[in-house]
Amino acid sequence: MSSTLTTCLWFDDQGEEAAEFYCSLVPDSEVGNVSRNGDAGPGPVGSAMTVEFTLDGRPYVALNGGPEHHFTEAISFQISCADQAEVDRYWDALVADGGSEGSCGWLEDRYGLSWQIVPRALPELLGDPDRERADRAMKAMLSMGKLDVAALRAAADG
Repeated sequence: MSSTLTTCLWFDDQGEEAAEFYCSLVPDSEVGNVSRNGDAGPGPVGSAMTVEFTLDGRPYVALNGGPEHHFTEAISFQISCADQAEVDRYWDALVADGGSEGSCGWLEDRYGLSWQIVPRALPELLGDPDRERADRAMKAMLSMGKLDVAALRAAADG
C-alpha cells in the first residue's frame, strides 16, 4: 500500500496568498488544486478553503481554518543555502512586508511561519574536527541574526 504524507499548515484566511508567495521563492514549487468555499461555507463563497501546493517537490496543504490556531517556532522550515547570495535572497524576501528577524538564522515570515535560513557552510564549520575552530564558529553564529558565511568562516579561522 502506498500513501503520501502531507503537511497541513493552518492559516486564518491567507493560505492561498502564502502558498503563492512560498512557491514564488522556492524552486521546483507550484500551487495545485484550490478548493473554494460554496454556499455551505465555512468561509465566504469563492474564498479558498484548502490550497494544495508543493515546495521543492514536497506536498503541503494550506487550510484557511480561521484565527483559532497559530504557528509557533516549534515547527519551522529549514532551507539549506549554497552561498551568501542565496541566504540573502531568502532572508530578505521572507522578512519583507511584516516578517521579523530572529537569531541564529531564524526568522518569522509575515504569515507567522518560522524559517531557518542556513548556509551549507554552517554544519561543516560546526562539525569541524578541530573543536576550537567549531566553537569559534558556534560563538559567532550565536551572535548573528541573518547568518553571514564570511563572518562565520573568519571566526572559525580565528
